[in-house]
Amino acid sequence: MKREIIQLLLEQEVISEEIAEELQEIDNDKLVDSIKEFALKQTEKIKSKKIQEHLETTTIGKTIYCFPKAYSTNTLAKYLANKNAEDGTIVIAEVQTKARGRSSKKWESPKGGIWLSMILRPNLPPSKASLITLVTGIAVAKTLKSFGVDAKIKWPNDVLINGKKISGILTEASATLNNIDYIVVGVGIDTNLKIDDFNDEYVKSRITTLNEELGEDIDENEFIAKFLKEFEEVYDLYKKEEFESILNEWRILSDTIGKYVEISQSHGRFKYGYAVGINKEGCLIIEEADGKLEKIISGECRTKGER
Repeated sequence: MKREIIQLLLEQEVISEEIAEELQEIDNDKLVDSIKEFALKQTEKIKSKKIQEHLETTTIGKTIYCFPKAYSTNTLAKYLANKNAEDGTIVIAEVQTKARGRSSKKWESPKGGIWLSMILRPNLPPSKASLITLVTGIAVAKTLKSFGVDAKIKWPNDVLINGKKISGILTEASATLNNIDYIVVGVGIDTNLKIDDFNDEYVKSRITTLNEELGEDIDENEFIAKFLKEFEEVYDLYKKEEFESILNEWRILSDTIGKYVEISQSHGRFKYGYAVGINKEGCLIIEEADGKLEKIISGECRTKGER
């Protein structure tokens, strides 16, 4: 982790090769100070002060670190979380150079999208950590809907418009036996991008962007502030353990329930069936051909006809 943070500073020409070598030996607190100082560097469009001008939250987003470029916002957020960053701290980058999605898949993060991570300390048992993905999906979908598009959630971590992906969520948790130490939630949203801004042809065939849907750019600072407000409202339910309310809201926004799905799991295994619901742990419940109900804890979900 420390090596990655130093590499970030080096890539941005904030430090020289010689200083990078010296940083390997410095106290971690000083390295954190270096990261925070880098966050004061001028960004082009997404700015912490502008976000906070629109912000209507109590906790989420009161501290925002905004970078012109980052190795990965989740990498930065985990480092800061390990150095006692408070609940609700946000890390944003206008560009990510080494971002990843689920299963370590590469995540393209060009300028024009929203790439952010949230540091959360919910004081709940580790068994509840996975539900934060549902919480985040609800917040993303509701924010998108406020801009006039019909966003839906695909289990477990994608948000779609007309069947095409516009957002992905990556959750990483650190926990003891009985309690969550912290959760870092990475969120990528394709906002002011065009399809041709992406390099991978397969990716281009499966995604959309808010610019493509609306025909115009939106104010990303305003969007982030709205998202953080929507997130805090559902996160408050999560911290109060009002999980049934969260699940009911997720079901309403679901693009998965009621469809025939293929679940790709580890070691080349597949599960097939109709998605009939999710349970209180956030697992997908599918009905297989023989009528048996199967609980799916994790995996990549594709609906019938999806590429």
